[in-house]
Order: sequence, then structure tokens, then C-alpha cells
Amino acid sequence: MRVTTKGQVTIPQEIREKLGITPSSEVEFIEDKGRVYLIKGKEKDKRNNKFTKLRGIATVKMTTDEILALTRDYK
Repeated sequence: MRVTTKGQVTIPQEIREKLGITPSSEVEFIEDKGRVYLIKGKEKDKRNNKFTKLRGIATVKMTTDEILALTRDYK
């Protein structure tokens, strides 16, 4: 495996699949006694995102103009 001029390497597909590494996954490099280990980082808990919690709970079918009329003095 060769390192690019930007310091990048390709993680083999078999390893990515085994560890569940997908695009945008966080990884860490740990150095110990002259060896470097690739560790899969912890996934961010998407359930704690205040907007993610609200996604999909709206039940009223209104147009943007109707919503603006309710929230502002918009007509």
C-alpha cells in the first residue's frame, strides 16, 4: 500500500466492511511502540440532534403561505 502526496491511503474494502467504516466515518490513528493502529471512531449520536428529533412529526398539510399567515401578520 502506498501513501499519496497528501498523506492518504486506501483502507481495503474487506477491512472497511468488517469494521463498518463508511464514507464520513470517523477514524483515529494510535501509535504504540513504533506501530500505528487504525481505530474506528465513535459514531455521533444522531438522536441527540434537536432537529433530527423533530423530523417527520408534522401532520398538517399546509402550504408555506398558510404557515406564514399563521406565524406572522402575512397575507
